[in-house]
Amino acid sequence: MAMSPTDPTAHERLYRSLRSQIMLGELPPGKALTLRGIARDHNLSMTPAREAVRRLVAEGALTLSGSGRVATPALSDDRIEELAALRALIEPELAARALPRAHFALIDRLAVMNGRIADAVERHDAVGYIRCNLDFHRMLYLRAQAPAMLAMLETIWLQLGPTMRALYGRVRRNEPPRHHRMILAALRAGDEPALRLAVRADVTHGLRHLTSTEGA
Repeated sequence: MAMSPTDPTAHERLYRSLRSQIMLGELPPGKALTLRGIARDHNLSMTPAREAVRRLVAEGALTLSGSGRVATPALSDDRIEELAALRALIEPELAARALPRAHFALIDRLAVMNGRIADAVERHDAVGYIRCNLDFHRMLYLRAQAPAMLAMLETIWLQLGPTMRALYGRVRRNEPPRHHRMILAALRAGDEPALRLAVRADVTHGLRHLTSTEGA
């Protein structure tokens, strides 16, 4: 049954749709949005559009100016470095907490996901690359059983989404992230120090390009 524009869950569906678009970089940095345009594009009234935008602004996924202009974040170098530092703190810790529960079946699934990342690179599919890369990390971190930490991390990913899409356009990739192979090897060996180093290197290597004028 189709959902009517006044359905009380309409704003939740819209929120999740917009959140996914932003996290996956389907919207560029600094993209201006209007409540009217969002409501029109999703065949909804202004009320669910307003509520969804309010939640995304609270998460830092959208910005709201004093004049009421809504846009995706266009991050400064300082802000990127701050978010990168947070990732470098949180993600190695999540990986280390996941390690005792990282059974071989999980590692095999991670290897398959890494293959999908390679396929996205070969197709020059930026959104597919970002989606598979996040799924790779999320699949591992879910085993940490640390929901508050993972929720904090997803908020950071959300704020970085549009900028990560811009990064993909600057950095010409021809292979999946090499640090993923190091992560898989550390998981197979049960080597926590190596896993922490590999995850930290994976996070900082990519984000370093965001504040570089040269790319790679």
